[in-house]
Amino acid sequence: MSRHETWRTRKYWESNGGLLIEEFFAVRRADGQGKRCLDGLIVLGEEKGIHKGTSFDIKGKDVIVIQTKKNRLGMYLLGQAYFSKFLIEKFEPKSIRTVAICGKGDTVLEKIAEMHGVEVVVMSDEEERIFN
Repeated sequence: MSRHETWRTRKYWESNGGLLIEEFFAVRRADGQGKRCLDGLIVLGEEKGIHKGTSFDIKGKDVIVIQTKKNRLGMYLLGQAYFSKFLIEKFEPKSIRTVAICGKGDTVLEKIAEMHGVEVVVMSDEEERIFN
């Protein structure tokens, strides 16, 4: 995760609590498939903190999947967020919320995101000074 993504992911986590797992391994690299990491996975109901590893048993837990980019909401980020939910389902969490965090909104894509259950959170670069 880049410097521009990390603070956004952590700021969102700060407002939600739970255990934050950065770069959570949704899919490990193997023959015929690349690795797929989430920028963040929040496990609700766990003690607030940042997990040291990239995996965690989320079976039966309420989770928030986070994909973050510094730029305007685009199809790449929206696709990442949308499909990440399906990658996480194999871990059998109790519930999954999906969040796309970006630096600028896009009215057209935000409507599509809402139709497909993806929450969009806009955090401008100016907010970094306030957060840090």
